[in-house]
Amino acid sequence: MTDQAVDTGGVQLSQDAAAESRFLGRTRELKELRADIERAGLDTISGRKAPRARVLLIAGKPGSGRTALAEELVRQVADGYRDGVLRARLSEPDGTPVPTERVARELLTALELPTPAGAAEDDLTAALREALADRRTLLLLDDAATAEQVDALLPDTPECLVVAVSGGPLTGIADVRPCTLGGLDTKSAVELLSRYTGSVRITVDPRAAEGLVEECQGQPAALTLAGGWLAARPKAAVADLAKHLHADGDEGTTPLDRVFRLACTSLPAPAARILRLLSLAPAGLVDPHTAAALAGCSVGGARTTLDDFVALGLLHAVESPLPQYEVPGCLQPLLKALAEAKDRPAELQLARARMLERTVRLLQSCRAITETDSPEAREKLQGMPRSLRFPSPRAAADWLSIRRPALLAAARLAVADGELDTLARRLMSQLVRAMVAHFGTQAAAPDLYGIHRLVLDVAERRELPREKAAALLNLADLDARTGRTQEALARYRAALDAGREANDPYATGRAMESVGGAHLELRDYDRAADWYGRALVQRLARDERADAARLYGRIAAAHTFAGRYGEAQRNWRAAVAGHRKNGDVAAHARALSELARVQEYAGRLEESMETCIEAVEWARRAEDVRLQAALQLRIADTLEHLGDPAAASLHRGAAERLLAEEPQEPETQAEPEPEQPDLPEHDANACEIRSTSAED
Repeated sequence: MTDQAVDTGGVQLSQDAAAESRFLGRTRELKELRADIERAGLDTISGRKAPRARVLLIAGKPGSGRTALAEELVRQVADGYRDGVLRARLSEPDGTPVPTERVARELLTALELPTPAGAAEDDLTAALREALADRRTLLLLDDAATAEQVDALLPDTPECLVVAVSGGPLTGIADVRPCTLGGLDTKSAVELLSRYTGSVRITVDPRAAEGLVEECQGQPAALTLAGGWLAARPKAAVADLAKHLHADGDEGTTPLDRVFRLACTSLPAPAARILRLLSLAPAGLVDPHTAAALAGCSVGGARTTLDDFVALGLLHAVESPLPQYEVPGCLQPLLKALAEAKDRPAELQLARARMLERTVRLLQSCRAITETDSPEAREKLQGMPRSLRFPSPRAAADWLSIRRPALLAAARLAVADGELDTLARRLMSQLVRAMVAHFGTQAAAPDLYGIHRLVLDVAERRELPREKAAALLNLADLDARTGRTQEALARYRAALDAGREANDPYATGRAMESVGGAHLELRDYDRAADWYGRALVQRLARDERADAARLYGRIAAAHTFAGRYGEAQRNWRAAVAGHRKNGDVAAHARALSELARVQEYAGRLEESMETCIEAVEWARRAEDVRLQAALQLRIADTLEHLGDPAAASLHRGAAERLLAEEPQEPETQAEPEPEQPDLPEHDANACEIRSTSAED
């Protein structure tokens, strides 16, 4: 297995081949950490086999280079773990712990294992431990906020190794090997500075360089900003910067605070404003569109400014096919505090709104490019600015995949904000549609489940019963598809109440039919038939003939499973008549086929055969070869029961000839009676978020 990476609120860290040459210092720490891997644990000393993976802890303040050290350790020992490396970030940029459910889901996805939509945290972590039980994997858990986060993800095998990065001890996890970081040694710190300033300025005044290292207390983040400041000013002396930082040393401020303050005050006003607004970037991930929307400038200008920030050490460039950047975690609180001090709340809210609006338009473009057969979609695309258009569906899909963590984070932050709910609803609607268009409902189901929960939160907060019903229906559908039928049933009932409150016939009809489908899945056939009947009454009252014909079939199926063949035949005949009036040839043929099946169950073999013969003709008109073959086989079985093997042989031959035209389907057996009823199929647009037009 190749190296794998998981991003649950941050970015995938680079595995560049040049990592070794770029890493500086920490020789002692690396030696101790590598020795800890081989050192006997408490269980081994006591004679017991280690029940879980060993945990190495790298503890230090943000900006101390703790993640860089963890990455270097992983790079050095990765060859010893044949099943590769998994990475996860356990805290959001603002320090909020990432839910364990989300981390476990992303790790399972990296292992290419199923992650059922809406699955509980305990189920996902158990699945992760089971998946890692027979693997030799290295886990890097970055920015852990609590010991509980790490403990829930620990593999139950000593063959795996966990490298955890945290700001302090992980009390509660047995036999943790801690490594607490201070500053870099002077030699390594000076070399880090020289990478920005060049060797000449360091060589001509080595004492000044050492003094600057001392002012920065050897902290890599502070040294990086100091080096970037000097690199932008070739004529500035190292000693002058050291003196300035020393004079600015207010009590209670850290070296990073002082260097960051100097870097910000040295920026032109437009660039300084863009930098402050980057604190609003979802998940700390920035691309030129995000920066341009936040600042209200051009995309090209934003990209140039972002590249300048990278040169100054204020941003990290993310290894990606598309230009993407990361706000360093140690700078996130400083940027946030600076934005709150320099910008009015209304200005920050306006920047958030611009960013969300730009994201909505990009998602619209991302989805519209898949609708190549729609003149309306093509016209809409042509009306968009060139910077918002994608050159091809593949480019749009790549953008959606790469920006997925930031897009999901944007939805979560917009809902949590509470003041931009209309934009949040539009964003989630377009995100759902884009994901379904590019990834498909099944592949996107885990993300869709989280989005629909956010929609439900907004709908309940804003008292929007129509959207509440839609969100509940979508969540219930996903519950049903993953086998949580009881949970689905409860949500379908709640959706019915919300649909009635909104006077939404679509939601109420769909909810009643879905309640019937859930009861059918639970083998409560009487209730299933009753709820299908209620849905049928509404369809008939609204003269929705196609849906009414389909519901007659649903009711007939419930009666069939209950063994009430007379009621089943009556409803199948109604379904046949409905499909015939509607001109739906394929549905007419299938309904006749099911009617023949029920007649056979009831022991009325002659009627069943006559119905099968009629169904064959309709299946031929519908060009449904498989159904024709299945019906011919059923006729053959019936003739054998009636004592006419010669005629049965003729019909079997006809079935074989039909199936010969379908080489991809070699099976020639007749359709068996389903052992477990299926839930009703819903509209293809069921995943859409329905909202009142007045608010959109």
